[in-house]
Amino acid sequence: MMNYCYECGTRLVMKALDGEGEVSWCESCGKFRFPIYNTAVSMVVLSPEHDKIVLIKQYGRDKYILVAGYVNRGESAEDAVKREVLEELGVEVEDVKFNKSEFFEPSNTLMLNFSCVANTEELHIAEKEVDSARWFTIDEVEREIFQGSLAHRFLSAFLNKME
Repeated sequence: MMNYCYECGTRLVMKALDGEGEVSWCESCGKFRFPIYNTAVSMVVLSPEHDKIVLIKQYGRDKYILVAGYVNRGESAEDAVKREVLEELGVEVEDVKFNKSEFFEPSNTLMLNFSCVANTEELHIAEKEVDSARWFTIDEVEREIFQGSLAHRFLSAFLNKME
């Protein structure tokens, strides 16, 4: 919840708004202030044969996670999926399908997870964004992903839908 108005800095109070319940209100501006947060996508990228999933390592960490990135202003989440996979792995994807969403408090980000299918298993990694990437079989992938992470929760939800 926001405590201060993002336009004038006045401390916000809660006020009833028809159909919305209690919403932050700026008495100085005379306006309701809805939460502001980032929006990002993460992807379960399947191989063309649907038998493998790619995981990446980045930022010098030694844990495998899903490909992810922020949605640009004016961009749809589905277009962000395609752009991020192309930027980070150098492959085009299709069959983009929504999987699950979750708010990630540490970065004030609404994460939207999708599955998609790569057009090739040949990766061309963007070294500025990704340290390494590797395909894992469906049986291997859940053991290899960073346990307890948001990426792990998204992957588990996807794999449960596959069953």
